[in-house]
Amino acid sequence: MSTVNTITVNVDEYLGLNKYEVDEANPHIELASNPDREEFLKLVRVCPAALYKIDAEGHQTFDYAGCLECGTCRITAGSTIIARWTNPGPTMGVEYRYG
Repeated sequence: MSTVNTITVNVDEYLGLNKYEVDEANPHIELASNPDREEFLKLVRVCPAALYKIDAEGHQTFDYAGCLECGTCRITAGSTIIARWTNPGPTMGVEYRYG
């Protein structure tokens, strides 16, 4: 009989360790103007950094500054509402740190 040890991980704690260098002049992700609501909702559901949000009034917001550069939005939405997705420039973007 084998025993399985369970470890609880707080993802927010680990994400809080990361360092971000944001290129304010050159966002690496740009959305199409007036993105389709259903396509945007997909991104609300799948973005691991929760960068895509819809508030109580139904306004869609997006902030690339905390991007993990995983490409989930690019894969999920493709070119439907992602107008541009590139890797951040040198020394920019996320620097993963582990505790």
